[in-house]
Amino acid sequence: MLMETILDLPIENKIFYAVLVFSWTVYLWEAYLAYRQRRIYRSTMHVPQELGKIMDTDTFEKSRLYQLDKSNFSFWSGLYSETEGTLILLLGGIPFLWKVAGTVTARFGLGPEYEIFQSLSFLMLATLFSAFTGLPWSIYNTFVIEEKHGFNQQTLGFFLKDAVKKFIVTQCILLPVTSLLLYIIKIGGDFFFIYAWLFTLGVSLVLVTIYADYIAPLFDKFTPLPEGELKEEIESMSKSINFPLTKVYVVEGSKRSSHSNAYFYGFFKNKRIVLFDTLMEDYSPLNKDGEPENVPAEETDTPTEAKAKPKNKKQGCNNPEVLAVLGHELGHWKLGHTVKNIVISQMNSFLCFFLFAVLIGRKELFIAFGFYDSQPTLIGLMIIFQFIFSPYNEVLSFCLTVLSRRFEFQADAFARGMGRASELYSALIKLNKDNLGFPVADWLFSMWHYSHPPLLERLRALGGTKQD
Repeated sequence: MLMETILDLPIENKIFYAVLVFSWTVYLWEAYLAYRQRRIYRSTMHVPQELGKIMDTDTFEKSRLYQLDKSNFSFWSGLYSETEGTLILLLGGIPFLWKVAGTVTARFGLGPEYEIFQSLSFLMLATLFSAFTGLPWSIYNTFVIEEKHGFNQQTLGFFLKDAVKKFIVTQCILLPVTSLLLYIIKIGGDFFFIYAWLFTLGVSLVLVTIYADYIAPLFDKFTPLPEGELKEEIESMSKSINFPLTKVYVVEGSKRSSHSNAYFYGFFKNKRIVLFDTLMEDYSPLNKDGEPENVPAEETDTPTEAKAKPKNKKQGCNNPEVLAVLGHELGHWKLGHTVKNIVISQMNSFLCFFLFAVLIGRKELFIAFGFYDSQPTLIGLMIIFQFIFSPYNEVLSFCLTVLSRRFEFQADAFARGMGRASELYSALIKLNKDNLGFPVADWLFSMWHYSHPPLLERLRALGGTKQD
């Protein structure tokens, strides 16, 4: 009876309810996986025997509680996000916001025929709504969870100023790019999907090229790595594998968080390496400011934009370990992982634009989401890319996660081939401790979510367990 009722529904209703059912199916699957992992956090109270040589009891307990708090927060924020998205669809939030955007553009004397301007107004309103609804969750995550576990280095003023700056920079990039994309789709004819794909390819390459030089410095301070042994060793290692290194930067990540990272960027013969100051024990301010208990109480109350509060006895890696981490990162380049990821991403992008071209003329897709009298291109992009492609996106995401883990093992093996297995081994342990990573994972949760292999698997691949 229920099946007959479903089959008798108009096609647009079937599309709408299929989108809702799939969205909640994915959410429940994710919630189930998170529940399995939380069960691990709650039940694994003592350091497993296999980990006894690489993790002390205190660090193990800290990481367990940190990951448990993060998982609980993720459950509630995820439930809110799924409920909000469902209510927006059920209550017609998308067509309502489109009408509001039309009202805004009409105040400037622009009618419905100026669809691109209405689309930009819609996009700005949607991102503004998303920023405001997400702000309380972001504040709680930063100033309760990250603060509680010693990672947050920001004041509320710094955080809010940063959020406003991010919103403005995002709009400055998003609105021009979207307007040009919509214009290309409008005038591109039967083969617009090719031109749209080429345009997005060009934009992504430009953004990757300019990000660290022009965008990231708007938020963090980048300084050249000072002359010395570490820089000489980095240049020597790069030269040994023909990596065309031009500059090495240190980014002041410590003003935001005590988490650490390293990456490289650039195309062709213009590669740069970026090291977070928190990655290097000789550069991390968290190692230089002294223990908090030695500072008089009246001095600790002085407000600053970014707090310097050392939480660990020794943050980061020594120089040989930093070189081992970079050996891993350079392995991604030497083994072609970066190029392979770009090729996969662009093949996927082309396929999506081609399917978009096939589906954009289907009026029932627009009717399903409340657009009875118009078929705006931006709304079509949202419906098809976000909702109709969601099953495909989930499968692709899982496949890319599996591929990423494979690439990580290969990059570790590359560093080992450079004679840096011992240093990478100790660096992975230190970074796991610094970031309070929990080394015990549910197999199904890690298989679905982990883009990097669990710590123990990486250590085994590097040559077995040894004393830290």
